[in-house]
Amino acid sequence: MVTVFLIVFALLLFSGTPIAFSLAVSATLFLYIGTTRPTHAIVQQMFTASDSFPLMAIPFFLLAGELMNETGITQRLVNFCNILIGWIRGGLSQVTVVASMFFAGITGSAIADTAAIGSILIPSMEEEGFDSEFAAAITAAASVIGPIIPPSIIMVVYGTTLNMSIGALFAAGMIPGILIGLGLMIAAYIVSKRKKYPKHKLDWRASTLAKGFKDAVLALLMPIIILGGILSGVFTATEAGAVAVAYSLIVGLFIFRSLDLKKIYNSMLKSAVSTSTIMLIVAASNPFGWVLSIEQIPQMIANGITGISNNPLVVLLIINVLLLIAGMFLETNANVLILGPILLPIAVSLGINPIHFAMIMIVNLIIGLITPPLGLCLFITAPIAHISIEKLSISIIPYLMVEIAVLALITLIPEISLFIPRLFGFSV
Repeated sequence: MVTVFLIVFALLLFSGTPIAFSLAVSATLFLYIGTTRPTHAIVQQMFTASDSFPLMAIPFFLLAGELMNETGITQRLVNFCNILIGWIRGGLSQVTVVASMFFAGITGSAIADTAAIGSILIPSMEEEGFDSEFAAAITAAASVIGPIIPPSIIMVVYGTTLNMSIGALFAAGMIPGILIGLGLMIAAYIVSKRKKYPKHKLDWRASTLAKGFKDAVLALLMPIIILGGILSGVFTATEAGAVAVAYSLIVGLFIFRSLDLKKIYNSMLKSAVSTSTIMLIVAASNPFGWVLSIEQIPQMIANGITGISNNPLVVLLIINVLLLIAGMFLETNANVLILGPILLPIAVSLGINPIHFAMIMIVNLIIGLITPPLGLCLFITAPIAHISIEKLSISIIPYLMVEIAVLALITLIPEISLFIPRLFGFSV
């Protein structure tokens, strides 16, 4: 029955059935045919997974990101980044990476970053003579930073599912996110120099800097308020999300005066749709994981991995390969919800720090967003640049290799993930 259960799940998934329904239907079928347990247990499991206070952070952060985007803050951030680094060879490609790093501190979503930054900078790069494939590839690759630099939706899901401090996870994501950004900037510079892409004229006049900073400062303050509040213990991650929404409304309504009732309604609608998608996956993954635990699948996987080797580095290499493959085919939140409870105990049993392992897993799975065949960020950037997914999949390979190299560093050097959490007093 376990084989039938997994085959049904795979068939549903590859037939195009949404991941939440693939999870729920396969679990329900198993309970009907393979066990005497009552089928209403499915509903109980789904409710239990959803009934969590920390998960309320998800709609708050998504709404805050949508509201800030509606205020026109994206263009202000792009302009500010252009002043700072547009003078480097391949200026706009550098701006794309740095703007994604700043925007990551607002939305916590790779998809939101891709759509917001890409819609502005891909056409701009094309107008300045950048190849469409390059413009789309660097934009998609940079969007990976969104869920790594806090706040992060996937970290909220991970922390809630595996009972870990969301604040510690947010702190742990800072250095890995910056490293990925720096790696992509170096790669973009090398490509830009080889292809002789343009750079902007250096303008360090005080008036120019002051105007750029003034336009962007309110956006830059948002992640500082969120992280400062969480790391100082003033509020929880969920409360930080509510503060972010309030801040976005104040900025949009009373300072920039660019928000109106229609834009607020649209922002609420978009965030509600995104939240419902994530929460359906969260709810449906619980009975799926329950079925796996009934049949002792996690123990079988753990025994299989540790049967190969008890060396932590070898086990992490095996897990990294497994996660890279899983990220190519399954949605990120679903991967965390299914694989997290299976793989974390293996890591802990070998003496690997849970926060360190969390960063390995999260960075690994986020890379899946730009990995064919199902990388969602590829499907967003390709239409903006008017190129095929096949061309984009080839163009993104150098930047994908950069991110895998950073993943290797994170895996080999635990302090990359643990330094800042320890600095702020988290028990790691």
